[in-house]
Amino acid sequence: MSITVSDQGQDRPELQHAIEEIAESGFVGVQLRVNDEQGEWVGSAGARELGQSAKPLTDAHFRTGSTTKNFVATTVLMLVAEGRIGLDAPVDDYLPEFGLDRRITVRMLLQHTSGIFNHTGELYEDGTIVLGVPWQGKEWVDNRFRTYLPEELVRLSLSKPARFAPGTGWSYANTNYVLARLVIEKVTGRSFAEELRRLILGPLGMTGTVAPGTSSQIPEPHNHSYYRYEDAGQEKTVDITRHNPSWVSAGGDMISTTQDLHTYFSALMGGKLLPAGLLAEMRTPETTVGYGLGVFAQDLGPGRGTVFHHNGATIGSAALMYSTPDGSKTLTAGLTYVGDVDLSIASAFQTAQQRFVDEVFCDGHTGPAHPMD
Repeated sequence: MSITVSDQGQDRPELQHAIEEIAESGFVGVQLRVNDEQGEWVGSAGARELGQSAKPLTDAHFRTGSTTKNFVATTVLMLVAEGRIGLDAPVDDYLPEFGLDRRITVRMLLQHTSGIFNHTGELYEDGTIVLGVPWQGKEWVDNRFRTYLPEELVRLSLSKPARFAPGTGWSYANTNYVLARLVIEKVTGRSFAEELRRLILGPLGMTGTVAPGTSSQIPEPHNHSYYRYEDAGQEKTVDITRHNPSWVSAGGDMISTTQDLHTYFSALMGGKLLPAGLLAEMRTPETTVGYGLGVFAQDLGPGRGTVFHHNGATIGSAALMYSTPDGSKTLTAGLTYVGDVDLSIASAFQTAQQRFVDEVFCDGHTGPAHPMD
């Protein structure tokens, strides 16, 4: 067993049992960190590498997928607080080169209500799939070190019909956050990575978090991620721990650790990053799936209150990041797995989210299910 406990030395067998069950449900490795009234508990289950016996590291770097969006949203809101971005200003004011619909505001980007086509593809209500940038199968594997410019992704999206008129619906689109990143860079004259360091990573002392841009590297130490695909009728599995994440860009490219995610989300929810008014706006959900400005609000049921989160999954790697409204109780996790075209891990990931929430926030009792991020 790979277990680290706080100074209190408490034993949390229910948490170790949960991560072992989750690892066995289809993940290569799971690392979990819980900070609550009992102190801090850290553990892991599964394997660091496929087919090896070494347990996953509990301080390993991993790709966080869409958890990235919460960092982007917080950065935008911190710039709103500085008076440099207008939350309800037209995005076209900042990025006139794209000819965006003037009804699309910065708030709509953060809340996924812009109606913009998702550059990683769309699934419509009638079952129609419209492809975007390649991110599956042999085509992605062969081109996994290719660089996409954010502008390229935006123009791909804008070449497709909008899903709905701005502000009249809700649809999760990575492109919203690519545009939000470009707004950050336009108003500051600096890269998103630089602004992230200035506003969040530096002040909070977060040393394990990276906005990689076009770099395929992942800092040491790390656990390993994989992808399974078909090539000339043969099934192949390849280690894709290193790949260029620019195909998703600020929709899901960041790298972090469970410690850094705890440090960050506890500070954010505890009111240490945003003025109270902007934090309240961030946490005010729309009615479709309960999405605020870069964060989900999840009602745990009668008497149990609400938790806020933004989980994420990318190719071979996933992140969980949950907190109570005051930041006093957090759950952060990194999961590695073998991805595939069928997204066969999706069901196990959804189950893992609910299992962890039940154990940490609901005293082991099952709460209401929540959609996968």
